[in-house]
Amino acid sequence: MSVPAIEITGVRKAFRHRQREKGAPWWRREWKNKVALHELDLRVEAGGVIGILGPNGSGKSTLIRILGTLLTPDAGTAKVFGCDVVTDALQVRRHVNRVSVEAAFFKELSPWENMVYASRLYGNTSRGTRRRVVEIMALLGLPKYVIDQPMKQLSRGQQQKVAIARSFLTAPSLLLMDEPTTGLDPRSKKEVQAVLETLRAEREITVLLCTHDIDEAAVMCDRVLMLTAAMFSLMARRMSCAGGTAPTRSRTSSCTSPARRWRPKRPRRRSCDRPAQL
Repeated sequence: MSVPAIEITGVRKAFRHRQREKGAPWWRREWKNKVALHELDLRVEAGGVIGILGPNGSGKSTLIRILGTLLTPDAGTAKVFGCDVVTDALQVRRHVNRVSVEAAFFKELSPWENMVYASRLYGNTSRGTRRRVVEIMALLGLPKYVIDQPMKQLSRGQQQKVAIARSFLTAPSLLLMDEPTTGLDPRSKKEVQAVLETLRAEREITVLLCTHDIDEAAVMCDRVLMLTAAMFSLMARRMSCAGGTAPTRSRTSSCTSPARRWRPKRPRRRSCDRPAQL
């Protein structure tokens, strides 16, 4: 039996923050837990592109960071190719690479220098790295003169393309893509899809793609998963407002009954404001 690429059991993540209660003095703040990722079970076999759709705040980016060993879960276990993301973090990092919308670079260095640095971190010291970098950047629509310019001189879309090319260069077994095409034009999105298909044809790779674009998920993904914990709560609030029983009028209520809708009163016209009759 083959080892699954991703195996998650009961993973949950929450963040602590200080919050002031309503009506309390401004200096009195208490610690609160905000759940970023509700308890989740997931098993993904090796190979293929898996898409994750969900509203903002549903935990997509938190899940990507946990699998990339950037965050530790509060509960449960997460394994990548049989390696635990907490106890075997170094071994997990050898299998994965992550592309996010907030890609980090050395802005004073060129794309070539940034990509060579990332390649050497993964133990790739072959002489054909330069040729491979030029090929990937050409497939992504980047001109050759860009490869030796400082990153700070490139546009937002060009920097995102370099981040995608950097992830393809290291040839990971698991590619974590957190909204990778944000800021790209439609033509560039198609180029990213073509490069991903080329990479999948060369070797077996598992891709976990988080996106808000349903059309992009339909084109790139073999299967699509939905994180709907936040969506259920939003639907419940809307249904409570549109239901048969009208909610009570309160200061904290976000919806009111149509029968008790507030209407502004028209100001009365005073006698001095009336036009004089001739």
